[in-house]
Amino acid sequence: MTELTKSDQGPDAATAQSAVANNTAEPAPARITQWGEIRHRFMANRLAVVGLVLVALLFAIAAAAPLIATHDPYAQDLTNTLADPSGDHWFGTDALGRDQFSRIIYGSRIAVVVGLASIFLACLIGCVLGALSGYFGKAIDSAIMRVADIFFAFPLLIGAIVIILVMGRGVLPVIISLGVFSWATVARLLRSSILSVREMDYVTAARALGAGTSRIILRHIMPNSIAAVMSYVSFSVGTAVVAEASLSFLGIGVSPEVPEWGNMISSARDFLGVKDFLWAYPSAAIVLTVLGFVFVGDGLRDALDPKLR
Repeated sequence: MTELTKSDQGPDAATAQSAVANNTAEPAPARITQWGEIRHRFMANRLAVVGLVLVALLFAIAAAAPLIATHDPYAQDLTNTLADPSGDHWFGTDALGRDQFSRIIYGSRIAVVVGLASIFLACLIGCVLGALSGYFGKAIDSAIMRVADIFFAFPLLIGAIVIILVMGRGVLPVIISLGVFSWATVARLLRSSILSVREMDYVTAARALGAGTSRIILRHIMPNSIAAVMSYVSFSVGTAVVAEASLSFLGIGVSPEVPEWGNMISSARDFLGVKDFLWAYPSAAIVLTVLGFVFVGDGLRDALDPKLR
């Protein structure tokens, strides 16, 4: 018997053959976006996930401090000073009878506000100056980098002390002082990235099509140059937390009565070796906070590195 052609087999047979072909065809691979790949690489890093959990826990504690704290962090009980940790006072009390646990919980708010606000200020200044320096080059680049060298010459704490002595103590002066003396590194990182990105073909094409300078910087150069800054920002938040605690420890940060980790460690200096819980708990809070941001920064650096991708 001769084989039937498709026309002889009828419409039902043709439909069946088409369905079989569709069923046996391999499914199209799912498209993975660049940000999806970055997210996957970040979540595959266990330490980065641990850091993300620590940072999220810090933010949650700072936001819900009034609900978590068991006592008023400012309330003094002079009949119950230097009490050891107990069911009523989980982390004990200080020399003025203030609950240590509640003061650590409220101290997380100072750490979050100062850490994020100071680095935001540093990034705002550094990104603007770094973008101008890297894109225009020549005289503008030279002038901005020489100013950055001046700020590099001042140690962070020394420069912060100078500004605080002029403005006075408080959270806002600490934020401004840390932000002003942290922008130079951001500017240098962004400048070095832009120097390589601005010679790419897509930037040349955008310039040839008549795109303005601001559009080229904001739409084409900045998104492809910001990776190094993003990982540095996460590291810097932990540095800002330590710097803020150091200023308070030296007695020139926030007011001594404010529940802040540096203040708590400073007030525990007279009881070293006697009541070590006074400095151990706030020190542990600083260590966990810094480790969280360092782990996140390390994960971002690996996820955003184009060589690893």
